[in-house]
Amino acid sequence: MIRTARLAVLTALALGSTLGLGAQTASAATAFANLYMATPTGRGVAVGSAIFTDTGNGAHIRLNLHGLPPGEHGFHVHSHGSCDPSMKDGQMVMAGAAGGHYDPDIFDRHQGPAGRGHLGDLPFLTVGPDGSDNETLDAPRIRDVAGLKGHTLMIHEGGDNYADTPAPLGGGGPRMACGLIQ
Repeated sequence: MIRTARLAVLTALALGSTLGLGAQTASAATAFANLYMATPTGRGVAVGSAIFTDTGNGAHIRLNLHGLPPGEHGFHVHSHGSCDPSMKDGQMVMAGAAGGHYDPDIFDRHQGPAGRGHLGDLPFLTVGPDGSDNETLDAPRIRDVAGLKGHTLMIHEGGDNYADTPAPLGGGGPRMACGLIQ
């Protein structure tokens, strides 16, 4: 009986490998972030989670979000590992301790998930009328999900045009929700 079970498992693994079904199984690196509304005093209510998975074509980001305003929202990996508020130019910035968009190659420009800009530029979110977003997004330039750990994931109030004009950083505006990538 044990030998039959082992044979079945080995056959399934071999078949999965032959068909390319094992490409995103246990060997794929993953990271996750629980996201919370950003407030002037710190972490607010939970609004869901995101799971990053390495693939052969970049990262997949599986979202399970709720309690957000409907519409498009800028979505980025930020440089630092804190969602605390901070002061900038004498003004309180919610989740300001997260720093700017993650830019390890120092491109110093915003060009979206497929452009030659910040590595932390992700596809924008599209939140439904019920305040939820359960889509899977692709981030083709992120080739090392484990390297995102210790940074933050940010949702902005406005959409994202993947450019620095007419407004900087895609025009997403204030930070709305934030989570530490682990």
